[in-house]
Amino acid sequence: MADSILEKMRRDWDERARENARYYVNTAREDWTDEEFFQSGERTVAEEISTDMINICQGKNPAEMKVLEIGCGAGRVTRALARQFGEVHAVDVSGEMIAQAKKALANQTNAHVYQNNGMDLSVIPGGQFDFAFSTIVFQHIPSRDVIHNYVKEVARLLKPGALFKFQVQGDNTLDTTADDTWLGVPFSDGQAVEMAEQCGFEPRHRHGAGQQYFWLWFFRK
Repeated sequence: MADSILEKMRRDWDERARENARYYVNTAREDWTDEEFFQSGERTVAEEISTDMINICQGKNPAEMKVLEIGCGAGRVTRALARQFGEVHAVDVSGEMIAQAKKALANQTNAHVYQNNGMDLSVIPGGQFDFAFSTIVFQHIPSRDVIHNYVKEVARLLKPGALFKFQVQGDNTLDTTADDTWLGVPFSDGQAVEMAEQCGFEPRHRHGAGQQYFWLWFFRK
């Protein structure tokens, strides 16, 4: 796993955060207001979390659940997660993004963000998690090895039976390169299943194979 890829990911995302963090987190518009930006995070949680609570909670009270988020950016989704779950821990490779996320989460005492190295979760304090989530993150990572390592790390931190729900790039027609930190490596359905099995997960559900938003439901074995 080349350190140069991780360094380029950090450098590129720091630069994007300095230029216009909210645009690069959600490219729907360039001039997000605070209210509109965080409402977009609430919509993501409404669409991808609130509609799926049976798989996510498995009978647990959300207010008592400990949740992990990969790639928190400026805290857009993190803030919404913290309103729904008891405790949220989130990482991002960019220190510039983490600085903005900390400002966004200043009043959310149950949300904690950390800058990580772009490939593992060693910065996360000990203890097992009830659920993990990631959206519009892995589609930017140019290395399948890096993504595999993240998935293994999530498995390390999740309780047995817990869900990791996340999205990868599914469009295999894209012409990607190893150093492109915007257009990441795609996964076929078969590659997604193989990753789950190699990383300690059961790939119970998948949706959107062949598309940009390829959603995966990996349950920890």
